[in-house]
Amino acid sequence: MKPGSKSQPHTVTAVYGKGRTDFDEKSDHADLVKEAERLLESQAQDGDQEASFLLGQLYFEEGWYEEALQQFEKIKEKDLNALYQLGVMYYDGLGTQADHKKAVDYMNKIAECDTPKAQTLKHAALYNLGQAYLEGYSVKHSDAEAERLWLLAADDGNPKASIKAQCALGMFYSRPHTTDLKKAFFWHSEACGNGSLESQGALGVMYLKGHGIRKDTRSAFLCLKEAAERGNVYAQGHLVSYYYNNKLYSRATELARRCLHLGLGVQQNREEAMQLYSKACCLDTDIFAELQDEVIFG
Repeated sequence: MKPGSKSQPHTVTAVYGKGRTDFDEKSDHADLVKEAERLLESQAQDGDQEASFLLGQLYFEEGWYEEALQQFEKIKEKDLNALYQLGVMYYDGLGTQADHKKAVDYMNKIAECDTPKAQTLKHAALYNLGQAYLEGYSVKHSDAEAERLWLLAADDGNPKASIKAQCALGMFYSRPHTTDLKKAFFWHSEACGNGSLESQGALGVMYLKGHGIRKDTRSAFLCLKEAAERGNVYAQGHLVSYYYNNKLYSRATELARRCLHLGLGVQQNREEAMQLYSKACCLDTDIFAELQDEVIFG
């Protein structure tokens, strides 16, 4: 499962605050972690189930994966959050050798759980299972099964469901052999409305190109600009292209220094331009190819 697929994060400060509220924010991080560990261990020994999970989560966030794995293993039968984290760790090989079969088994257990407390984790587990079927990890590759699981995880656009699944469906319906651009636009709209940065960038491109929706350059600009400001590299690349095509060279330069390559708006600097193009290529080869074609062919 990809980074960020774990359950709700608990920062060291939040964990520490569970035991006390008068901590010194200027305390050394290592001391803060040590104190949080001491408090949580004490509470866990007294039978506090939440503290037992938070102790494992503390280890996880500090990158002490072997300790986190041991802690989650102790409580996995009683705590679905621990079971979920174990699924993530076995899938990615954190603190242990990767075991995709075990990871999928754990995610299936969560997906089959019908208790009210399990709903948020259930959506996340369904998303991860869909990813496993798409990639063919421990299960036979199946686009149809990935789609089915993601639709369940997306839950008709419910903001409390898996926003990652909503975004994934938008991407899924944009692929060459599963193309349905109207569905892609719908799911990216749902995900964007629920806060997805990736879908916001994708929507900008769909408005810009007229894919799945009537072409609307104003909406495209607004989506791309906001997504670029939030750090979406995909949106940044297309926004540079938008500025460039509209001869707004200074704005294009501010965003990606693309004009350095051609000497438009600033003094030409091919060396710096090539460094930035190389960085863009590493981040997204498809967008790099599009930008390169536009520089060459206009």
